[in-house]
Order: sequence, then C-alpha cells, then structure tokens
Amino acid sequence: MARSINFSAGPCTLPLEVLEEARDEFLDFAGMGASVIEVSHRSPEYIAVQEDAVRAARAVAGVPDEFSVLFLQGGATLQFGMVPMNLLGGGRVGSIAITGSWSKKAASDGVHHGDLRVAWDGADEGYVRMPTEAELDLPAGARYLHICSNETIGGIRFPDWPDVATPLVVDMSSEFLARPIPWDRVDVVFGGVQKNLGPAGMAVVFVRTSILEETERNLAAYLRYDAHADKESMYNTPPVFTVWMTGKVLRWMEAKGGTAAIEREAAEKAGAVYEVIDESNGWYRSPVEPAHRSHMNIVWRLPTDELEAAFIAASKERGMMGLKGHRSVGGIRASLYAAMPSEGVDALVDLMRSFRSKHA
Repeated sequence: MARSINFSAGPCTLPLEVLEEARDEFLDFAGMGASVIEVSHRSPEYIAVQEDAVRAARAVAGVPDEFSVLFLQGGATLQFGMVPMNLLGGGRVGSIAITGSWSKKAASDGVHHGDLRVAWDGADEGYVRMPTEAELDLPAGARYLHICSNETIGGIRFPDWPDVATPLVVDMSSEFLARPIPWDRVDVVFGGVQKNLGPAGMAVVFVRTSILEETERNLAAYLRYDAHADKESMYNTPPVFTVWMTGKVLRWMEAKGGTAAIEREAAEKAGAVYEVIDESNGWYRSPVEPAHRSHMNIVWRLPTDELEAAFIAASKERGMMGLKGHRSVGGIRASLYAAMPSEGVDALVDLMRSFRSKHA
C-alpha cells in the first residue's frame, strides 16, 4: 500500500514503525490471546503499559518529580473547563491571553467556572503574533496566566515563554513535547495527544503536585485533578487504546533523543517550507509575523482562491493529504508534527516550487 503524506492538523500522522508494531500486536496483546482493547485495565499487563507510558512522558519532556502526570479523557478541550474549576475556587482570579481560536475557546469555557479575565487579545490585528510581556495586563494576585503556546489554526507560537511572576497554565497541544518546558514557571501544562503524540481521545496533563492540596473539592470526582493524581490516572477505566498507542509514540520520541531532538528537527523542517514562502517575493504569503511563525502548523496564501484550489488538487495528485487551511481562515496549512518524515517535507517543497514556476 502506498501511504499518503499526511499534513493534517489532527489527528496527526504517526510513525510508520509504531503503526506496524501496533498492527502486529493488536490481536495478541502481551501473549494474552486477546487485543489490548479487550483485556482488563486492572490486569498487570495493561498496568505495565500505562506505567511505562508515564515513564516515557517524563523522560521525553524531562518532567521533574514535583509534577504529576495525568492521562485524562476529553482531550485539551475538557481542560478549558477543568483548569478554572480546579484552580479558581475561593474567589481567586485567573487570566488568559487570547491569541487565536483555541485560546478564545478556552476563555469562552473558562468564564463559566471562575473569574477569568483577558490579559491580552490579538483580535484587532488578526491573530498574527503573540503578545510581549509588557502588553500582558495581569490582574493583581492572579492565580495563573493561561496561554496557548502554539495556535494550530493561525500558525503562530510564542518564540519565548512569557517571563511573568504569575504561574503559567499552558495549552501545548500542537507542539506538545516538541520544545522544552520551563518547569519553574508553570503549574499546569496540557495537550491533546492527537496533534503530536497519538490517536484522539486523551490529554496528557502535567500538574505541579504541591497545588493539588489547594484545588477545588466541590466538583464531580472526574473533574478533580487530585482525584486522578491519587489514583495514578486509573480513577475510572482509562482510554486503553489511546494510552497504548501514545506510549509507543513516546518511546519512539525517547529513542530519537527526546524534546531537544524533536525541537531541532521541527525547526529544520519548518525552515525548509518558510524558505520557499520567503523566496517567492509575496507570491506565497504568510500572514504571520516572522518571529512568531509556528514550527508545527505553517499557514500561507496564494494570489487567488482559484490557485489555492488548484494547489490542493495538485497536492492530492502527488499523494498528499490535509493541506487545506482551516475552514475559518482558508488558505493552505501544512502541519509538520514529530512523525512527519523529512521526505514528506521535501515532497511539499518540490510541489511548491514547481507549482509557482508553472503558475506565477
């Protein structure tokens, strides 16, 4: 079978060797004569899978001992509510920087569960950059500042982590474990696994263990971080297939050299595409300010909608998929997640240059 070159923004492309390994094990998990999705999540064989996935996550991201690692269903979207539910009890105030579609959704959900105030909103500029630290209007005594480190739809990222006194809550979904995390500045870091780590259905959440003593208790148990930490993410039946697959991807990332290696490769792959955009003298146009360009989600426009449609058609003829921009903004978007091989980027660069040569 000829595999497509998958530039989709999520669910993401996964390492071929991981998919092949899962295929070979799927019908007979750990010699049990059954699939991993059929065996008890309380069995020693499955518990070993979950424990190793946690271990690998810690190894890849360099997670300090003072953080708990949680595997929670609901993806990153559930965290838009869980963060303020857990952290804003007792009349505390939170803040959020609205830098695109996902932080806007987080703000919309969060205000239902606490006093969450907007520290900055880039709407007037069209969400083409991230704020400077001086532009962040943080309430006195704010419990946290929520940021989305990389906006998938707009293709922008924080080039540097905000260095503010307020603890950070970070949605890293689209660049999860693809850049170092400043552990001394964060209280919560989360990401939906379907954008860099595995199949959809789960978020990995890193929570500073010391704050669990202060989190809200007047919640349904599933919505409490302390309940999940106490049971090591086994409070209820976990999403066993997603954990199993994510663990395999995490071990693959660990073998590559962890976050440092993935960050380096991401910069190289993104740089090759941005080079084609910049050398076109505006024929390919990126709306993002150069210093804030994402390494994972590269967005650009062509001179006309008709040319964009033709580009998408040409990409499909070359075995590519997922290059159409999000429906809310249009254009072209190439997501270059950790498992995107350099050959895939080379094919995209070749298409971009040949298409421009033909149509410019």
